[in-house]
Amino acid sequence: MENKLRQLKDRSLQEICQADTLEALESIRVKYLGKKGELTAILKQMGSLSPEERPVMGQLANQVREALTEALESSRKALAEKALEKKLEDEREDVTLPGRPFTVGHTHPLTKVISEAKEIFIGMGFTIAEGPEVELADYNFTRLNTAAGHPARDRQDTFYFDDDDQVLLRTQTSPVQVRVMETQPLPIRIISPGRVYRKDEVDATHSPMFHQIEGLVVDEGITFGDLKGTLNELVWRLYGPETKTRFRPHHFPFTEPSCEVDIQCFECHGAGCRVCKGEGWIELLGAGMVHPKVLDGCGIDTEKYSGFAFGVGAERMAMFRFGISDLRLLFENDARFLEQF
Repeated sequence: MENKLRQLKDRSLQEICQADTLEALESIRVKYLGKKGELTAILKQMGSLSPEERPVMGQLANQVREALTEALESSRKALAEKALEKKLEDEREDVTLPGRPFTVGHTHPLTKVISEAKEIFIGMGFTIAEGPEVELADYNFTRLNTAAGHPARDRQDTFYFDDDDQVLLRTQTSPVQVRVMETQPLPIRIISPGRVYRKDEVDATHSPMFHQIEGLVVDEGITFGDLKGTLNELVWRLYGPETKTRFRPHHFPFTEPSCEVDIQCFECHGAGCRVCKGEGWIELLGAGMVHPKVLDGCGIDTEKYSGFAFGVGAERMAMFRFGISDLRLLFENDARFLEQF
């Protein structure tokens, strides 16, 4: 048995020295020190030895085991270091090579205009108010003095969720105004930017999903002159003091009196073209003095308070701001177009 142990030691140490991978080293460990390894097989023969030989052979076997274990660990560390060095060498980067170019994004023109409008209104003392995009018909229409049967409530114009026409995608951000008047103390001076939805056909100036910035002011002594001054300030700050506006009478259920505000067409400067449909002017927003019924419905004393409201399409603002002739370009995500801004 002594010869077998010494031969096993010499043979195994030689194989360990010749192992060139961690996998090969593990195979050697299993071969000699595993549960079914050669050293284990020799030790099973200890029962055939005399009582005097057993301690001697046991000591020798332990020495062989320790020698193999130390050799395996030493070789494992050496192979691991060699593998790491190779990996570092293979993954080494040449710092003298030119850097990899990457594209830096920037703000979308629509987002940019909305942000500019927010800053302008905040500078005039307005705060930002938000509300749900999935709205109740009561807030979207009824509380805004738009009675049942009004064309705006027709299924051909509005995206409803239920058969009773009570839950819908909001067609305007005006419901936020009602929610604010119900919950906030007077005076009120807010804008409510956000997405709105209508069943419009897609063309150069229309989309079934677009963005609005609606505003509301309620206080003592508010007049139509305050409305006109506020909107002109917005237009002039966005597009320059030379920008021409036009206020013309209109009708909205929730304002009285009401008006449409147009801006002279940036494409033809009033001569008439496909963008303005030959009129020379493009509608920018609707506005007016808040209807007394709307104020009454929110518990506001109309003998003491008055107010004005307006709603402006952010896409059209962006078109004027950057000279974009087709609204669809804002939603197509064409990098060649967006890189200009």
